[in-house]
Amino acid sequence: MAKKNPKERKKLIRKLRNKYRLVIINDATFDERFSAFLTPLNVIAGVALVFVIITAVVVSLVLFTPLKEYIPGYSDTNMRLNALNAALKADSLEEAQDQYQAYFVNLQHILNGTIGKDSTDVEGDGETKVYTGLDFSVSKEDSLLRAEIESKEQYALTTQNATSSAFLGLPGVLFFTPIRGTVTSSFNSAIGHLGVDVAAQEGEAIKAVYDGTVIMASFTSDGGNVIQIQHSNNLISIYKHNSALLKNVGDQVVAGESIAIIGNSGELTDGPHLHFELWYNGSPLDPQDFIAFSS
Repeated sequence: MAKKNPKERKKLIRKLRNKYRLVIINDATFDERFSAFLTPLNVIAGVALVFVIITAVVVSLVLFTPLKEYIPGYSDTNMRLNALNAALKADSLEEAQDQYQAYFVNLQHILNGTIGKDSTDVEGDGETKVYTGLDFSVSKEDSLLRAEIESKEQYALTTQNATSSAFLGLPGVLFFTPIRGTVTSSFNSAIGHLGVDVAAQEGEAIKAVYDGTVIMASFTSDGGNVIQIQHSNNLISIYKHNSALLKNVGDQVVAGESIAIIGNSGELTDGPHLHFELWYNGSPLDPQDFIAFSS
């Protein structure tokens, strides 16, 4: 490409530097309102500066304001975070599903008895593990542990018929068994028997079924030595035919605390036993719906 003549270059520079006067005149009065001296070079520089400023403003609005979300194809930051969280949760759920699947497969093997001396089992990572020489006979330690747990359960609060407690508006109420023995007479409101009779060995202690306050501790002709306890939730428990009472009116008791000794006092009795009643909001309940008396 041929180079420009130095004379032509100087001529072009002089043209760019030539001064022109910009004049604004009132068309009616021909008064001069504004005038300025301009050169083509100044005009080009001014236009370039305005273009740069406009570009900077537009880029700033796009980068630092929510306007960028209206650009087609641009993804929202929250959308990207939600997509990432969804992917992580999906991965975690898939891993948990594999673990549960492995658990159910192993449980199925155990229930079906297919785990023998040489059996394979599925682990949580989907791999299989070979078991050899397994012994499923009951060990001495296992038998001792079972006996210990069963002996402790005899003195634990019973959760029998928790559904009945919830239906009566007594969720979470766990009754302690007052005494374990043989139920000789069950609850029967039709004949006026509003409790249960539990026969047990003479001299055994009777326990409070729930936390409360003793509101009666006296002797009656038909019930003998009777003790009544007021509990929360408008509950009252009654213990009759005792040989001795261990608590007085006003005493605070807790579930499982000894309150009397089983006996044969009163006219309506034919041997050492406990007549136990449970009342809720002034109505009698069948104690066997909430407490297991069998030893």
